Amino acid sequence: MTDLTIPKHLAVIMDGNGRWAKSRGLPRVFGHKKGAEVVTDVVKYCSGCGVKYLTLYTFSTENWLRPKDEVSFLMDLLNKYLEKEVEEMDRNNVRLLVSGRLNMLPESSRKLIDSSVSKLSGNTGMVLNLALSYGGRGEIADAVKKIAERVKAGEINPQDIDETLLAENLYNPEVPDTDLIIRTGGERRISNFMLWRAAYGEFYFTDCLWPDFNSDELDKAFADFSGRVRRFGMTDEQVSKERG
Repeated sequence: MTDLTIPKHLAVIMDGNGRWAKSRGLPRVFGHKKGAEVVTDVVKYCSGCGVKYLTLYTFSTENWLRPKDEVSFLMDLLNKYLEKEVEEMDRNNVRLLVSGRLNMLPESSRKLIDSSVSKLSGNTGMVLNLALSYGGRGEIADAVKKIAERVKAGEINPQDIDETLLAENLYNPEVPDTDLIIRTGGERRISNFMLWRAAYGEFYFTDCLWPDFNSDELDKAFADFSGRVRRFGMTDEQVSKERG
């Protein structure tokens, strides 16, 4: 792994829990439970190998449309994950952020999120950002609403609105643009994830289902990322000159 380029901000669309369970003749919830165990391993591995920000697509705004019993199980699983893992994250100097429309979550989950974020707020290592009750379009819309309120209050003029101002009003604006976005499970779409921050992110798609994902699969993604030339609109010659 020493020769690999490690992304500063790694984002993961964790897909395939249901199919993993179905292929084994198990209810979907077994896939979610196994997937939560993988999260623990991935967080620890990324923290140790130099990732600065890890965003995990945990639960989308569209996921609220799933059967009520599955949603209830997922909320309970979230609570159990935080209760179990916050001490481990603290030992690994991980800081926690949560991005999304958290007002849609059950009160018990909101309270647990608040206490977990508070407990880990002083840590200086990797930032784990859980995209929870999250949608990329919704994030942009919510940012626009905040800016519109400031315009209405006379704090800023419409002419002041630019890309920098919009970025400053996203959820947890300290989180930088994505460098690498991994999607497991074989699908080849972004599914309303990190639409603003993904503008120049590199994409890596794998057929590996999330419950089977591990450090070896991560290294494959990092190896692929290491071979990419990130031009950001420039030519190869300009990129080479900038690198010195």
